[in-house]
Amino acid sequence: MSVGPICDSVGGSMSESPARLPIAVVGAHLEGQPLHHQLTERDAVLVAHTTTSPDYRLYALDTVPPKPGLVRTVDGDGACIEVEVYALDAAAFGTFVAAIPPPLAIGTVTLADGTDVSGFVCEPYALGDAPEITGHGGWRAYLASIGRTMP
Repeated sequence: MSVGPICDSVGGSMSESPARLPIAVVGAHLEGQPLHHQLTERDAVLVAHTTTSPDYRLYALDTVPPKPGLVRTVDGDGACIEVEVYALDAAAFGTFVAAIPPPLAIGTVTLADGTDVSGFVCEPYALGDAPEITGHGGWRAYLASIGRTMP
C-alpha cells in the first residue's frame, strides 16, 4: 500500500475543554489493540480518527506486545500515518504517560489539519534493526499485511 501526500482529517474537534488533554496513539493503544484498555480504564474519550501530517515514518519495534515507533522526519521524506486522538483529564493523562516504557515517549505530533497534540513518538536509538513500515500508512494496515490480528 502506498501512502500519498494527502492526509486524512476525519471526525472530532481538537478544541477539547481545558480540563481534558488530547493524546495521539499510533499502535498498541488503538481501538481493538492489546493496550487500548489503558485508555478506557482512564475514561479516555475518542476525539478523532485522523492521520499525522506527511512528515512521519513508522517502524515495527521488537517489543511485547508488538508496537510501532513513530519518528518525525527531518528531510520531509515521510508520509501520513493513521492515528486516533483521545482526550483524558489531567490526572489520567499523567498516570497514562508515567506508565509508558522506553523506547516510546510522549512528544509533539502534528496532525493532518496542522494541529499539534501530545502523542506517541519513538526514541531513535530503538530503530537500529526495526523494519520501516511507513508505506502501510499505519499500524493496523501493517498488521493486516503480515496476516496478524490483535488483541
